[in-house]
Amino acid sequence: VVWVFFQNFVPSFGKETVRTTAVTPQFEQNMDYVDFIHLNILEKKVLNNSEVSVQYLCSKPCIVNLEAVASSEFRTGVPVYRRRWKDEKNLYISRTRQVHLKFPSIMVYRDDYIIRNSIVVHSVILYAWISHKSVSSYDVEQNEDYQNAVAKNYTFLEAVPPFERPFKDHKVCLQWGADYLWMLQANRIPQCPHESDGVQILNFIYASSGEKTGIVKKFEQFENRELETVRQHQIDYPMFTVSIWLYLLHHCEKDLCGILYFIDPKEMYSTPAVFLNEEGYVHIQMHLMRGDDLAVKTSFSLPLKQWFRLDLSFKGGQVEVSSVGKNLKRHHHQSFTFREDFYYDDTAGYFVVGGSGYVNGIEAFFGPVKYYRLNVLETEQISNPLHDKETVEQIELYYERCMDIQEIVYEYRYIVRQGEKVQRNCYYESYYLELIHKYGEKSKCDAFMWGKELREKYHTLFKLLQEMDFSAPDVLEDGSDTVLEVGQRIFEKVAKSLSSADGLSNMGSSVPLLVDSSCCGYHKASYFLAVIFETGLGVSVDRTKGLLYSLVGAQGNERLAVMNLGYKHYQGINNYPLDLELSYAYYSNIATKTSLDQHTIKGEQAFVETIRLMDDELLKAQTKENGDVFMWLKHEASRGNAAAQQRLAQMLFWGQQGVAKNPEAAIEWYAKGAIETEDPVLIYDYAIVLFKGQGVKKNTKLALELMKKAAAKGLPQAVNGLGWYYHNFKKDYRKAAEHWLIAEELGNPDASYNLGVLYLDGIHPGVPGRNQTVAARYFYKAAQGGHIEGTLRCSLYYITGNMEDFPRDPEKAVIWAKHIAEKNGYLGHVMRKALNAYLELSWHEALLHYVLAAETGIEVSQSNLAHICEERPDLARKYLATDCVWRYYNFSVSQVNAPSFAYLKMGDFYYYGYQNQSKDLELSIRMYAQAALEGDSQGFFNLALVMEEGNSIPSYILDHLEIDQALHSSNTSLLQELYYRCWNNSNQESISPCSLALLYFYMRVFWNNILQSTLIYFMGTFLLSILVAFAVQHFQSLSARNSPGTRSEPLSDEPSSSGNSNEDATRLVQPDESTFSNDLSQQDSNLQNPLVMS
Repeated sequence: VVWVFFQNFVPSFGKETVRTTAVTPQFEQNMDYVDFIHLNILEKKVLNNSEVSVQYLCSKPCIVNLEAVASSEFRTGVPVYRRRWKDEKNLYISRTRQVHLKFPSIMVYRDDYIIRNSIVVHSVILYAWISHKSVSSYDVEQNEDYQNAVAKNYTFLEAVPPFERPFKDHKVCLQWGADYLWMLQANRIPQCPHESDGVQILNFIYASSGEKTGIVKKFEQFENRELETVRQHQIDYPMFTVSIWLYLLHHCEKDLCGILYFIDPKEMYSTPAVFLNEEGYVHIQMHLMRGDDLAVKTSFSLPLKQWFRLDLSFKGGQVEVSSVGKNLKRHHHQSFTFREDFYYDDTAGYFVVGGSGYVNGIEAFFGPVKYYRLNVLETEQISNPLHDKETVEQIELYYERCMDIQEIVYEYRYIVRQGEKVQRNCYYESYYLELIHKYGEKSKCDAFMWGKELREKYHTLFKLLQEMDFSAPDVLEDGSDTVLEVGQRIFEKVAKSLSSADGLSNMGSSVPLLVDSSCCGYHKASYFLAVIFETGLGVSVDRTKGLLYSLVGAQGNERLAVMNLGYKHYQGINNYPLDLELSYAYYSNIATKTSLDQHTIKGEQAFVETIRLMDDELLKAQTKENGDVFMWLKHEASRGNAAAQQRLAQMLFWGQQGVAKNPEAAIEWYAKGAIETEDPVLIYDYAIVLFKGQGVKKNTKLALELMKKAAAKGLPQAVNGLGWYYHNFKKDYRKAAEHWLIAEELGNPDASYNLGVLYLDGIHPGVPGRNQTVAARYFYKAAQGGHIEGTLRCSLYYITGNMEDFPRDPEKAVIWAKHIAEKNGYLGHVMRKALNAYLELSWHEALLHYVLAAETGIEVSQSNLAHICEERPDLARKYLATDCVWRYYNFSVSQVNAPSFAYLKMGDFYYYGYQNQSKDLELSIRMYAQAALEGDSQGFFNLALVMEEGNSIPSYILDHLEIDQALHSSNTSLLQELYYRCWNNSNQESISPCSLALLYFYMRVFWNNILQSTLIYFMGTFLLSILVAFAVQHFQSLSARNSPGTRSEPLSDEPSSSGNSNEDATRLVQPDESTFSNDLSQQDSNLQNPLVMS
């Protein structure tokens, strides 16, 4: 309504005046009378029925015009009142006429049940003029009539704020319900949404590794109606500014690399698309109004290894590009003018910072990114500072130091290799020298060409280089590979030292070596350093260095470092800001790699297994190649047991259950099982290996025969495999679709995904063109079945919000991508090393690797680490600066898949307080309730005990537990429900603490009911009567003995009954008191688990 109201605004401001401006045609300049018009208003405010006195004089038949024009912040010139009258008789006579102004209700009244949206008007101008017009020209437009007026005048009217206006009497009677609803909000003053067109796309440093992943941002329409009106008017004439801080490490290796670009709903590049090319120039592509796309390239290149700000402003068809240094001084500037204006709607699509599925990102660190949606700003006007200056400086210092280290390593290796060449020429002349070279001490450089200052600065590096053998064949001629190889050797030496029996005590001397390894480009060392400094593992906690090495490791594509950053931004912990889009950028990177890593049998990978250290059965099932479990499986497999062959092959192929990864041995068992046992699963597995050539030579013919054989036995994945064969080898999409439809009906998630690919690529038989909607549905079905690529596709739909069936949900996108990333084999390898070390009682190695795994955010390692710290508190206190138990149980309960025992642990900590942590009864109850929701009977038991101690459970927690408060209004009823659920969730086949607690509760209720009944009064009266009768009889017998004439015997040998009873009572009370005090001391000594059932 407001937009329609203001769409005809025309600028019409002038000076305020009450003087008459006479405009007389030249042929009438000699007349004695001059036309004039005056306006007199007592109260110059925009009020309904405001009275205006119009004084005027006409020398000819005239038309008198009044018109009110309203103005707002964004529009001017909207006519809101118009009045005209003719005067043909009263010539040469000054006349006065009273006029009542009537304005639209939304300008002069407050909002009510009928007037829903009153408008804010900044000013109103009242125009008055006289025109000598005939009757036939009475309806001439205002602009033309006003410009030709013989006399004109205007004055300003002050607008009344909306909440100072009166309510309008609509002369209508509302229904009771409508009137009541209105009265509830009549005096409520709504708060206008505080919005700015300046949006901070990125607040924190983002480590871009150059992969096809980046930060996805989507913008909605403004809530503020005026800002939204401006945005819509600027779609065909855009005006916006983008400011990006960058620290470039390399220019683009090939083609173009993404810096920032916009993707429209059709998944096409739109305005703007900013890339970096191979030479370091900025490539800017724009989408024009007529549908064309044009690109320009800057004449200046972006600098490497220094912080700078790239500012881009867009106005109509013009682009301004500037490069600004840390001191905010402009280094470069260039302007471009396109042949027509750009088309730009920032709500119809999404922004990407870095890489995506369409283009690789740049290898760089992104600093703050600011986006002004509606304004074009100069460099000096942009407010986008580098906030974390300490981290920014640390990044610069790190790469300066690493340049020195890489140069030293390269030159040292060159000198040693040159010396070897000289010596090698002598070997052919002397057999003795050749033997010395072969079996003697390896060549090293003792005569340094570097200065004393440099040698002292990097003394650990020089010492290590002297110990290395550069004649080894695995050291390549290429310098960069040599530097990386040196970094790997340094790391392996340090890792071996830290994994020894007392390895963590060597942490102080290991850190400099890890820094050197990191600088050589081996970023496993970078992640080690990040964890060491963030957790204080053997050193003091240093958050800045921890962040530095996390960013460096993530930029270097170290999988665990990337996951660490994704997890910290997902939870918003350790001074990392909560940023779901940034978290998704990291997690999606590793999720994509997880799919690729599973098809690569090389590298330090192992299957990610959920093995908890509290689960004795799973721990007993762990084995090695010489373990009992493995040897028994091998024995059974050699006897032709298909299940044993299948399990043995899986353990060897994926590295499961403690067995080292051995694809070659696994393939032998796959082949043996496929040929001997006719097991369809083994036949299928062997066929897949032959198709892909994983660890064996490809044999498509034999693989196809085996796949058909397995499919004939009704194996769903084999039917899907045949479809895969026809799709990839024969390009027969009809047969592929037929097999996939059959497999999909059998519940195979791979088939669902493959059908989705057919629809996405537009090659499904009988379906013209691409159908992304149907493809997305198949991907979702595959994801529900655990398919990795399907889950990854769905997470992308949730982060972009570009699909109709997938409304944008960044949190769900992160959860799905995290789920896939945590299946990565490199993470599984670290977890396996930690578990093996624990089973071998190598505590230092177990603590080190569990910390490394836990900091990536995987829950099972977090709870396992907390368990180790409980089991070995001396080790945790000595080597970890953080409170290990509290930190990692706390991390565990923040996860989506947290175990119930972690909730119980945190509930106990909050209930009794834990070390420096204060008590919090409500949080304790929430933890117990969450454990109860997970189906843990202990959770219900603890909630009941909390109530037994006189505490109440908040109503919202009862709602969460789906306990009807109307049915359980009393404490007794609520306790009964909790104990019943405790019993219902426990093992009902045996006597459990919950069953005993429920029985005891029923007995108490029964006894209380008896005490409150009339029967107790009858019983009490009866017993009292018997006691009185017995007492009377006793005293009568005593008086008979002591009567006159009878000598009483002394009773000194018999203690008094009263004294005896008192002593007995004292003796009986003492055990109870001691038991009570023992119970208290037991509770105090068992704060770790105060509410237990046993």
